[in-house]
Amino acid sequence: MPLSDAQDFPIWVNALVFLVAAVLVWGTGTRLTRYTDAISERTGMGQAFAGMLFLGVITSLPEVANTITASAIGNPALAINNLLGSAAINILLLAVADAFVGRDAVTSVVAKPSTLMMGTLCMLVLIAAAMAATVGDVPVLGVGLWALGLCAISIGGFWLSAGYDRRAPWIVKDRDDTPEKGGDPTPQAAPLGPLVAKGAVAGTVIFAAGYALSQTGDALAVQTGIGTGMVGFALIGLATSLPELSTIVTALRIRRYEMAFGQVLGTNFVNLSLILLADAVFAGGPVTNELGTFEAVSALLGAALIGVFLVGLLERRNPTVMRMGFDSLAVMLLFGGGLVLLYLLQ
Repeated sequence: MPLSDAQDFPIWVNALVFLVAAVLVWGTGTRLTRYTDAISERTGMGQAFAGMLFLGVITSLPEVANTITASAIGNPALAINNLLGSAAINILLLAVADAFVGRDAVTSVVAKPSTLMMGTLCMLVLIAAAMAATVGDVPVLGVGLWALGLCAISIGGFWLSAGYDRRAPWIVKDRDDTPEKGGDPTPQAAPLGPLVAKGAVAGTVIFAAGYALSQTGDALAVQTGIGTGMVGFALIGLATSLPELSTIVTALRIRRYEMAFGQVLGTNFVNLSLILLADAVFAGGPVTNELGTFEAVSALLGAALIGVFLVGLLERRNPTVMRMGFDSLAVMLLFGGGLVLLYLLQ
C-alpha cells in the first residue's frame, strides 16, 4: 500500500486500519518478548543482548519499510524524521512503561554495565546525527559520507555493547529478575528451534502490521493537515514505535529490566543505521543535505532523554512519584518541552 494509495482512502478507513494494526502489533509484540526471554534462557545470552539483538532488530522492521517507501517517493526528510522521532519516542516509552507497570523506579533495578555502555554510545550516535543535519554532506560511492559514518558507528556501538558485560572491570549486585508468576507463562521449556520459528512468525506479523501503521499514519497526518516534520517525528514515529511499547511493557512485567533497555537502545542503533538505507534509495543526493535545524534538534532531544536515564541508572535510587521514578517523570516533561520546540521550528 503506497503512501499515495492510503491518502486516497477516507479518513475513517485509514483510522480503522491504523487501529486494527495497532492491536495486532501489541498482541504480537507481547508474545515476541516472551519468545525472546525463552531464547535468552536456552542459549545463555544476556537479557540486554537478547533485547538488543532480537527485539531491537525485529521491532525496527516498520521503520525499514517506511524509510524505503518515503525515500523512494522523494521525501527523505519524512523518513529521517521518522527514524529520529522513533529514537526519542522509544526512550519516552520506557518512562511510560515505568508508570504503567508501577513497581520500583525502573532505573533502580537495572545494573548491567552493558546497559550503561549502550546508552552512552547511543547518545554519541544521536549527537553525530545532529552534526550531520547541521553541516551537510558530500557524496561518496553514491551515498553521503555522513550516512556511511552514522551506519558504521551505529553498528560499532551495537558490537561494543554486546560484549561489554564480559569485558567490564566492575559489576553491580543485581536484584532478583525471576519472572513474575501468573499470566501467560514464558515458554522456556520449549525447544530452541520452535522458539526461533515462532519468533520469526511474530517478526513477520510485526513487519506487516507496522508497515500498515506507518502508511495509514502518514495518510491521516496529510488528511488532517499536520506539518511534514511533525508527521515524521511524532505521528509516524509513534506509530512505528508501538511494537516497542508492547515489548517494553511485557519485559518489565516479567521483570526482564535489562531486556527492556536493551530492546530500546538496540532499536535506536538499528534505526540510526537506516539513514544509510534512506540515502541509498533516495535519488537526489545525500539525504543529510535535505535536513536542517528541525532534524538536529530532534536528534539532540533523543540524546538528552537518554542522558536523563543514564543519570538515573548511575544513581540507582528508588523514590517514585505517580507510580514512576523521578527520572521517568523528567523524561516525560523534557519530551513534552522538546515537542513544543519542534512544533515551533517546523
